[in-house]
Amino acid sequence: MIICTLCRRREAFFFRAYSGERLCRRCFCLSIERKVKTAISKYGMFEPDDRIAVAVSGGKDSLSLLHILSKIEKSFPKATLTAVIVDEGIKGYRDEAMKIAKKNCEKSDVGHIIVSFKELYGYALDEIAEMTEDTKLTPCSYCGVLRRRAINTAAKLAGASKVATAHNLDDETQTALLNIIHGDPIRILRVKPMLDPIQPGLVQRVKPLCEVPEREVALYAYVKKIAFQILPCPYSGSALRNDVRGILNRLEEKHPGMKYTIHRSMEKIRSLLEQSKLKTALSDCEKCGEPTVGKICQTCQILEALKRGRT
Repeated sequence: MIICTLCRRREAFFFRAYSGERLCRRCFCLSIERKVKTAISKYGMFEPDDRIAVAVSGGKDSLSLLHILSKIEKSFPKATLTAVIVDEGIKGYRDEAMKIAKKNCEKSDVGHIIVSFKELYGYALDEIAEMTEDTKLTPCSYCGVLRRRAINTAAKLAGASKVATAHNLDDETQTALLNIIHGDPIRILRVKPMLDPIQPGLVQRVKPLCEVPEREVALYAYVKKIAFQILPCPYSGSALRNDVRGILNRLEEKHPGMKYTIHRSMEKIRSLLEQSKLKTALSDCEKCGEPTVGKICQTCQILEALKRGRT
């Protein structure tokens, strides 16, 4: 029997290649929770009296995050936790995810707020996908922009001072490389574990899972018996992110720890960019009043394009 590296008592069930550790179920779960607590402390993500909104989709990442934060919150009586759930309007897929999300909220004794694309924008994602099938953009391109706005709207409805999203280590490294592939390396400034509170109307975002690999988040959910949606989004197959994910997974398999290396490299690059005082100035969108880089925010641009397509 192979013994756990940490407790030296129980049988190991997981080998962490990048650290050389062999962990039992208990020590593995504790290590994941410790990684989250370390990230929260390292980046100063929360204050003891924060009102925290957790973006919950029904997948393994967001429900694991909800589970971990609900445990942490018990140590901070002044803090509050609310789940925010976005219904993008994907028939079959999102219906199942929302049921799972709500059940997990009830199990964790966490209240929830639901907002939908249809209510906020007048279009469900299925409708947007149908209307834009002849364009070069994938449904993911529209969904990413609209979902970010929806989460921010729901967080404001919850009266949140912070909104926690379940971006894991894989998500962060993929996004960093995608920014380079798209020729927008300066965007690395805005993709970090804790976003700066730079504009009224934007609830500050934090990413407590940013240093936990996706594979380990999934294993944590299985060990903790957290029910989550297994089916992938029907629109995700066309995204460039899938190709980047495959490249990074192959590198990680051959060179364990590669994702952490890329993550640390991006932090160094971000630090240098911040020192150069390259900052993106935000203003209020001329149409909706929400914070934006240009005169018209991306959400309004999308909605205008959809409106023109219907007329």
